[in-house]
Amino acid sequence: MSINHLTLLGNLTRDPELRYTPGGSAVCQFGLGLNRRYKTASGELREETAFVEVVVWGKQAEVVAAHMTKGRAVFVEGRLQQDTWETDGGERRSRLKAVAERVTFLPRSGNGAGAAAGADGDEPAWVAEEA
Repeated sequence: MSINHLTLLGNLTRDPELRYTPGGSAVCQFGLGLNRRYKTASGELREETAFVEVVVWGKQAEVVAAHMTKGRAVFVEGRLQQDTWETDGGERRSRLKAVAERVTFLPRSGNGAGAAAGADGDEPAWVAEEA
């Protein structure tokens, strides 16, 4: 038995890119920066950032592209997907990406941390879900 479920909370590293497949399905991609703060054994405070590519499909992709911009905090629930391909030179490549099944837009805040009350009023968090 295995479980493929992820939850991520981070900030968009760029504006979402919306496109459509030849069949007419909407697909949106964006980068997500995930910060981790920790103390070393000597007590020094450090921070590291991981970058994850996120893909969203369908109506949810259109909603994300219409309302999200670089720097915005977002909560993503979904799964991991492994893509593999071969380059023109015959080399095999692969990458792991997040496929969002549920995206929650977090309120804007004056300090960029996604606090409950936004700088532009009480902006509620809202959800774009896969249909």
